[in-house]
Amino acid sequence: MTKKVFWGALAVAGVAAGFASADTLDDVKARGELICGTSTGLAGFSAPDANGRYEGFDVAYCRALAAAIFGDPDAVEFKPLTTTNRFSALSAGEIDILSRNTTWTLTRDVDLKTTFVGVNYYDGQGFMVPKELGVSSARELDGATVCIQKGTTTELNLSDFFRKNNISYEPVPIETNAEAQQQYLAGACDVYTTDASGLAATRASFENPGDHIILPEIVSKEPLGPLVRHGDDHWADIARWTLNALITAEELGVTSANIEELSASTENPEIARLLGTEGNLGEMLGLSADWAKNAIMAEGNYGEIFEKNIGESTPIGLARGLNAQWTEGGLMYSPPFR
Repeated sequence: MTKKVFWGALAVAGVAAGFASADTLDDVKARGELICGTSTGLAGFSAPDANGRYEGFDVAYCRALAAAIFGDPDAVEFKPLTTTNRFSALSAGEIDILSRNTTWTLTRDVDLKTTFVGVNYYDGQGFMVPKELGVSSARELDGATVCIQKGTTTELNLSDFFRKNNISYEPVPIETNAEAQQQYLAGACDVYTTDASGLAATRASFENPGDHIILPEIVSKEPLGPLVRHGDDHWADIARWTLNALITAEELGVTSANIEELSASTENPEIARLLGTEGNLGEMLGLSADWAKNAIMAEGNYGEIFEKNIGESTPIGLARGLNAQWTEGGLMYSPPFR
């Protein structure tokens, strides 16, 4: 290799290395807050309260991430996004992370160049109909009009389900959950289909929830979770391990009520590493030693967040099901903190 070619190769490698080392964490710290993309409004998952403060299951994760970085769960701005503009907003750098009931698929992972950092809710697509329609199965919906959000996995799942069952339907495309609710209640469609958790959240907001039923069929796998852009492994690590911290805290019995006591006196080495009183996990991530403790203190561990926002005691009324800890027969499982 000639000297000219050698130095040219080094220059190209340097540019590539510089691009790969772009770190969203630096941008977030310089800005002083996290920008989190969320839904335009889904009860229990992400919606503003009477005072305009965003609350919900997906919102709580972003508050935990902000707390991990800044020690302040309120150092976050929420940007509402539709199903059609959520990925472009992430790609364009308008948000730092998307936490918005989004399904992890191969296409989104590879073609859209996003990185899912984990699953925070295992879901599946379902169907909701007015009770007065008199149907008890989705297989009885031949010829139905169906409200469906554009730019979602539910569009393809819907087509597959009706095709496999040799029945027909007429799609009624909508942009937001609020529009779907309005159209469905107005009778513009016989059926609303989306993730079963979304159906439960939507039905809970109705004036007469009991007038509507969610049919028994679950026709897809919908692993939902937060995602970031390709090309920033450090930022993905922080986002991933913040979610893992919430899941691990529940498994180990670390709650918002006992976290201070355990931080001061635990004899469990994994709890000590999780809470930063032993080891240097925070330093590895470029965060403070108590980053995970701060994340858990924001709104509690995974189980506390679930029960507060969407659990069986809430109007949403979701059982843990697949989202129970692996020790309780569910799929929630975090790699170890070591």
